[in-house]
Amino acid sequence: MNYLSADKISKSYSDRWLFRDLTLGISAGEKFALVGENGTGKSTLLKILAGELAPDTGTIGLHEGIRPGYLSQQCNVEGQATVKDVLFDESNQVAATVMKYEACLHNRAATHGEMQAALEEMEKFNAWEFDSKVKEVTSRLGITDFDQDPSTLSGGQRKRVHMAKLLLQSPDILIMDEPTNHLDLDAIEWLEGYLSGKNITLIMVSHDRYFLDKVATTIIELDKGKLYTYKGDYAYFLEKKSGREDILKAEVAKARNLLKKELEWMRRQPKARGTKAKYRIDAFHELKEKASQDLKKETMELDIKKARQGGKIIELHHVSKGYGGQRLVDGFSYTFKKGDRIGIVGGNGVGKTTFLDLLTGKTTPDQGEVVPGQTTRIGYFTQEAAGLNPAHRVIDEVKSIAEFITLADGSQVSASAFLDLFLFPPGKQYNIIGKLSGGEKKRLQLLKVLVGNPNFLVLDEPTNDFDIESLNVLEDFLARFSGCLVLVSHDRYFMDQLVDQLFVFEGNGNIKVTNGNYSDYKLLAQEEEMPAKVKGPVQKKAEAPVAMPSKKRKISFSEKKEHELLEREIGEMEKEKVALIGKLSSGLLETGDLVSCSKRIKELTDSIDTKTMRWLELEELG
Repeated sequence: MNYLSADKISKSYSDRWLFRDLTLGISAGEKFALVGENGTGKSTLLKILAGELAPDTGTIGLHEGIRPGYLSQQCNVEGQATVKDVLFDESNQVAATVMKYEACLHNRAATHGEMQAALEEMEKFNAWEFDSKVKEVTSRLGITDFDQDPSTLSGGQRKRVHMAKLLLQSPDILIMDEPTNHLDLDAIEWLEGYLSGKNITLIMVSHDRYFLDKVATTIIELDKGKLYTYKGDYAYFLEKKSGREDILKAEVAKARNLLKKELEWMRRQPKARGTKAKYRIDAFHELKEKASQDLKKETMELDIKKARQGGKIIELHHVSKGYGGQRLVDGFSYTFKKGDRIGIVGGNGVGKTTFLDLLTGKTTPDQGEVVPGQTTRIGYFTQEAAGLNPAHRVIDEVKSIAEFITLADGSQVSASAFLDLFLFPPGKQYNIIGKLSGGEKKRLQLLKVLVGNPNFLVLDEPTNDFDIESLNVLEDFLARFSGCLVLVSHDRYFMDQLVDQLFVFEGNGNIKVTNGNYSDYKLLAQEEEMPAKVKGPVQKKAEAPVAMPSKKRKISFSEKKEHELLEREIGEMEKEKVALIGKLSSGLLETGDLVSCSKRIKELTDSIDTKTMRWLELEELG
């Protein structure tokens, strides 16, 4: 059964068709990832599927009773007084159902019919676990201040609040545009697990390749206005896409050769033609259309000259920085070396961007000093597309820095030619910056950073708003870049390919320096959390005494008995709860029984949560 269907939908802007006659169906439990180059219409297609935008032609169908939920890239929080109001506004049917049910419980005048209706709504939305779900979702997404004014939230905080709101609504189908943007790495890994659940139906746009591989079961590619479906993960898609393109190239080449012969035939034919000739003429026009396909792919070309780098690069001496009584960097020292490739990881709000601002001189330390070398030339790519004047034309923004740009081979190109390498053809170079798309602004910002021929690149979330093709080009350029690289990114694949050292922001100003990339760090962290008996014996060096780690307290006899008792009690309460929910759903209970049964379910839910937390504590000791 299709939860959502699109039948021959089309959409155009001005005189350009984004796509025509697209047909798509999403069934229960399917997880689609929509991929394609920037500007192909991926976000537009999601808006149409979500009912936020009407197609020019075609229809969107939802199966009866199916509720879609949409997460856009731009999240509006206007008109709400607090974060809590955003999370639980009138559009959250699950929250409204829980509040209505609790009101009935505490209203002695509630009729049997009202109570039965409230119970049926609770069952319909599976709302019995709503309180525990609120705690899990908000804590995992880093939402702690429910009374905060939404207008004071940053763009990233708004995105996380809207994602929490969406997940708490428990829609039947999730439609998500770049869900990993503005999440920290721990939140992304939690979201991976959540969306991978068998009861989740999903269609999303994402540039995060690890995320796509973990979550998506089907890849749909939007390419030149057509959809191509690949039943598999992202790695499978790459393999099959390459094969499809090879076949298409061969077919187009064959069509072009055949077209030459058919052209000669067309020129020789008299104006009056019979039925057989008309059939061949129709075939000629189909052949001409196939032969005229443009197979060239527009990709960025990154090729700049790096400024010479001296022996001294940047030195940090006992640097500290804080805001509003919160210490973000505490006495950190580090001397950058030639070829350093450092990734910066940590939760939201722990000071990663502040550290980059210190490193680049955008802000000054409270204590200590940051000492750059005389030949160090920093290129700083920020999250907010800083430094772009929205009133300027694209070409003028680049010419304000340099009329000519030096490439890696020493040759020079004009500002216009350099823009062309960044997918700004002459027709777009006179566009106003304020009217560019998010991806175009990011490309222009990157271009401005590289025009300065930096030898020390600092990149803060560079993958946002880039399509995967552009990311591959950027990744290849950074892999060849011989200067120093400091990178903050939520894209684990991107970071894994480019860094060999991490600065881990642990909170309270503590920064831990570790060797390896992000996957190495996670693997090591998992090994450290494993019990010693699982890891096996550790070989000790005879020549040096090894400090013994502090022993973990073993579970006591009484705690072991408590653990066993809790396990039995939780199982029994779960059975009782299931049985009570079944009674409520039967419609056979009187009003008094309905109320007492409902109260008992709430008591059981709270007790199960409490006992489960204690059971987990004891499980750690065992």
